[in-house]
Amino acid sequence: MTDNTLKNPFNDPPGTVVTGKWHKNRYRLLKRLGAGANGAVYLAESAAGPVALKVGVSTAQVASESSVLKTISKARGQSLGPSFLEADDWERGREIIPFYVMEYIDGPDLLSFVTGKGFSWAAVLVIQLLSDLQHLHEQGWIFGDLKPENLLVGTPGNRIRCIDPGGMTKIGRSVKEFTEFFDRGYWGLGSRKAEPSYDLFSVAMVMINLAYPNRFLKKQANGFPQLMAAVRQHAGLCKFEAVLRKALGGGYRTAFEMRQDMLMLLTSHREKKKAKTTHRPEKSKLGQSRAKRRRFRKFKKFMAAMMIILMISVLYWYYTYGQISIPF
Repeated sequence: MTDNTLKNPFNDPPGTVVTGKWHKNRYRLLKRLGAGANGAVYLAESAAGPVALKVGVSTAQVASESSVLKTISKARGQSLGPSFLEADDWERGREIIPFYVMEYIDGPDLLSFVTGKGFSWAAVLVIQLLSDLQHLHEQGWIFGDLKPENLLVGTPGNRIRCIDPGGMTKIGRSVKEFTEFFDRGYWGLGSRKAEPSYDLFSVAMVMINLAYPNRFLKKQANGFPQLMAAVRQHAGLCKFEAVLRKALGGGYRTAFEMRQDMLMLLTSHREKKKAKTTHRPEKSKLGQSRAKRRRFRKFKKFMAAMMIILMISVLYWYYTYGQISIPF
C-alpha cells in the first residue's frame, strides 16, 4: 500500500551519483519526483540527457516493473507509461540497491496542471487517460495505484503520462500497491482484485480529487453516499454525475465504455454552452430594437406636448393683444 506519510528509506540528496554495477552507466540525481512503499523516483542527469531513475526495495520488484514497462511500450499508440531504458544495481556503501532507468517526462503533475488551468481541463484529460487505460487493459494489465501524483501532463502537447508504474498489476491478481483515497476497498465498494473496473473506480476518484485537492476521509463503511454528495455539491463534477455514479458503483466493464459516456456528456455541455453564447446577440438586438421603439414613442409624446403648449401660447396672445399674425 502507498502511504504519503510513510518514511521512505530513499532520500538521497541532489548531486548523488548512481553508478551501475554491471553496465557502468552514471546518473547524477537532480531531485526526487515521488516516493512510495516500493521505492523512489528521481530526475537524473545522464550522458544522453535527463532520465527518470527509480530505486527499488528488491531485485524482484525492479525486474517486475521493468517487465511491465517493456510490455506496455509495445501497445499500439503512445504508451501511458514511460519508455524503459535499462536496469542495474547500485552499490551504495555496503548496500546493493536495484534500480531501473526510464524516459523522463517533463511537465506538471495532473493536480497542479488542473489547479492552474481550471477544472474544465479535468474531463478532457480524463477522456485521454481512459483511452490509454483501454490499451493497457488490452495488454493484460491494470494501472493499480492510479492517482494524480503518478500522472504528469507532458509538454508539449498536454498529453497525460505516468511516472511510476509500480502499481501496475497483471489482471486477475490482487492489486499490489494502492493509495486509500483511490482504492475501492477502502470505500467499501469492491475488492482489490486487479480488473478494469478497479482502475475505472480510481479514475472517478481522480476526478473527485481534482475538484477537492485536499481530499477527505471516509465517514462510514459504505462510502458511496458520501462520494455522490461530494459530486453533486461541485459545479464541475455534477455535470458528469451519471458517469461517476456508474464508475464508482462498478458499472463499467471497459475503459472504452466510460470514455464514450464522458465524451458524450462533454460534447453535450459544450453544445449547450455554444447555443447560449450564440443566442445572446439575438436577444441583444431584440432589446435594442425595443429600446429604439420606446424612445421614438417618448419623442412623439414630447412633440405633441410642445405643439399643445405652442397652440395655447398663440391663443393667449390672440385674445390678450388682439389679432396677430400666426407664423404657420
